[in-house]
Amino acid sequence: MNKTITVHIVDDSAVVREVLSTILGKAPDIEVIAASPDPLFAIEKLNRRWPDVIILDIEMPRMDGLSFLRKIMKEHPTPVIICSSLAEAGMPVTLDAMAAGAVSIVTKPKVGLRDFLGDAARQLIDEVRAAAGARLGNLRTTEPPQIVTPQKLSADAMLSAPTGRNMFRTTERIVALGTSTGGTQALEYVLPRLPRDCPGIVVVQHMPEAFTASFARRLDQLSQIEVKEASNGDRLVAGLALIAPGGKHLMLNRSGTQYIAEVRDGPLVSRHKPSVDVLFRSVAISAGSNATGIIMTGMGDDGARGLGEMLANGARTIAQDEKSCVVFGMPKVAIELGSAQRVVSLKDIPSLICEA
Repeated sequence: MNKTITVHIVDDSAVVREVLSTILGKAPDIEVIAASPDPLFAIEKLNRRWPDVIILDIEMPRMDGLSFLRKIMKEHPTPVIICSSLAEAGMPVTLDAMAAGAVSIVTKPKVGLRDFLGDAARQLIDEVRAAAGARLGNLRTTEPPQIVTPQKLSADAMLSAPTGRNMFRTTERIVALGTSTGGTQALEYVLPRLPRDCPGIVVVQHMPEAFTASFARRLDQLSQIEVKEASNGDRLVAGLALIAPGGKHLMLNRSGTQYIAEVRDGPLVSRHKPSVDVLFRSVAISAGSNATGIIMTGMGDDGARGLGEMLANGARTIAQDEKSCVVFGMPKVAIELGSAQRVVSLKDIPSLICEA
């Protein structure tokens, strides 16, 4: 019998506490054991019973959520999901929360909370399940109603599958990275360790729309290479990493000997937008054997099939190993499908990118 996942909600809004409790209460394997209006009330309850997962707001009275998160990660490391309206504007404080050890983010609007959280029910439940299985030791922290499953679309919704092996070769190599839960910390490990002459990199990190520009700027400040949120028409060159914008798909096209980013709206693919499967398929078609595909920590299976299409078109393919993943979901499926030629630790990924 599967263990029930216990959850403690910390949010100063009674409406949010009520709606989150109702949504999570519909999942048979999740139990909300407490809901507190601020961190100081939460501490009293946590001393009596510690949960498997904490859902935490940032703006709260008496103690802000970021200070509370740092206290938790120092004294009693626990998977924490940030659920905050601050995420709507992509405020740096929310990225600070990820750096401090939060495993994922759910953006809530300042109005229409009941409708929004109801629509996000599936995501909330999946995030809690993934968080409960997170390996917190692999997080590189830094200081300062009935759930209806939507139709799961494949990359066919955005572009047709490769029709044959790409024989086009150039001296310009590219790397495609796909990641989700735990990926912000993983990317903060990988990209700052790359030299300025590394191959051009395209990245899909599952992240809300408001975050990707701020996240790209943060990575750019930490790294020798240039990191930016991708714009339609950007040329991919050595020493540049393009981060897929939240809420849009990122694809790579070839124009002569150049690789050009295409940013396009469309449906959710593998329940995500941006989707790793969409990016990987486009790289398989446009770059073939000139590319390396790497699938990293994350829940679900987005990217596993796209990585296989890259392999079939001559690309080198790599999956992050279970030991170094925060959530061993996407890489696990890729390995099971035979999409990954190599399975490596996170610490080996920077050197493999340079070898590309």
